[in-house]
Amino acid sequence: MSAKHIDLCGTDEVAPGTALKVEVDDLVLAVFNVGGEFYVTDDTCTHGPGSLSEGYIEDDIVECNFHNGQFNIRTGEVVSPPCMIPIKTYPVTVVDGRVTVEV
Repeated sequence: MSAKHIDLCGTDEVAPGTALKVEVDDLVLAVFNVGGEFYVTDDTCTHGPGSLSEGYIEDDIVECNFHNGQFNIRTGEVVSPPCMIPIKTYPVTVVDGRVTVEV
């Protein structure tokens, strides 16, 4: 099965230091702008019903607004408990001002 590229949003829709929740197909994703670089993860925290796109972002760390667990936006790795399971990250390509992911 070949990879599928999904267009998520324009780069101008996600200011540096913020995130945008995007629902497409059966995916709910968070698009992050970290210093002008774009990263995409699953939006739902692996620990509870928190939405990471609504979390607190500092540099490349996002803190879930539900239980305050933290993840590295670039790698998906857990930075701070109570979260134990990394979040899924997606390969991002920016073409002509559009953020796309490969799934």
